[in-house]
Amino acid sequence: MILTNAKIGRISGASTTSGEDQVCRGGRLCPALAIILKGQYLTQTSRFDPDQSRTLRLAAIAAAESVATQLKDAFRSDMDIEFKRDRRDVVTAHDKAAEAAICAYLLAAEPDSCFVGEEGGVQGTGRIQWFIDPIDGTANFVRGMPSWCISIGAVYDDQIVAGAIVDPMGSNVFSADLKGAYHGDAPMRSQGTSDEGLATILCSYPSARDLVQDGRDVALDRFAGLVETYSAVRRIGSAALGLAHVAAGWADGAANFSINAWDITAGILILRQAGGQFLPLAVSSMPKGAPDHVYSAYVAIGAGVACPELIRVAQQIADQRRNFNKDTT
Repeated sequence: MILTNAKIGRISGASTTSGEDQVCRGGRLCPALAIILKGQYLTQTSRFDPDQSRTLRLAAIAAAESVATQLKDAFRSDMDIEFKRDRRDVVTAHDKAAEAAICAYLLAAEPDSCFVGEEGGVQGTGRIQWFIDPIDGTANFVRGMPSWCISIGAVYDDQIVAGAIVDPMGSNVFSADLKGAYHGDAPMRSQGTSDEGLATILCSYPSARDLVQDGRDVALDRFAGLVETYSAVRRIGSAALGLAHVAAGWADGAANFSINAWDITAGILILRQAGGQFLPLAVSSMPKGAPDHVYSAYVAIGAGVACPELIRVAQQIADQRRNFNKDTT
């Protein structure tokens, strides 16, 4: 079953970028974000009404749930796939249709909206910026593995003010606004282990691209250090779910070194409002005061967790890539 593409009117002044243009190559800020943020970065000090934040959170949940049933119906069915950067970067008609439907829902709920989506690029000029990944974990989705989700984050003046991560296969809804974080309707607090040797870490490193970029021996040595230090190192294939799981206390830490804003915007707020820490890492030169959700690498840590080895390795990776990018610009 293929989702029917929802009709979304072109907003005055809207611009779009192709999927190729959205990629943050070498850790550089992707054109989609450069357009939507217009090069003006603010520290997260702007005031936003907490009640409106709650309204946006509920809208994000409703928008995600509006496509969740159709995505579940499509899951483990025959589907055509396309490749973006390479054969490891896949997309389906379901991704594209779900994103269009989500945008249409949110525009009806909040007309002062614009969108930064994985598939559709930048659309609109509204003050509420929605960062949308319609299927975070598409590679899992196409193979019938249940680790995928819908991630929607709302940003106002570079401040993340609401977010929702809906896990259809696990029947989990993680969300946050300026009042707190929630699992379903219940308040959620992060809680992990203070014993580093007992910690479970979610980490996608090293990927095939990491082996090329950082050097095979160097990357594998770093991975070995993580495996030797922690009780478990898992690769779940969805950065958004990884952040949600750390926020829920189901994992103790997470790291990623090649990420986009639509993957993490919702998860950043959910984690922090649950009491965890999100530490952005610069793998290239970043504008002063750039908001955390435009960084392409991070470490996430649950409340009460000590993960010095993860932070050490992550900083090594970021430093190496930042120096490389400096030398090639």
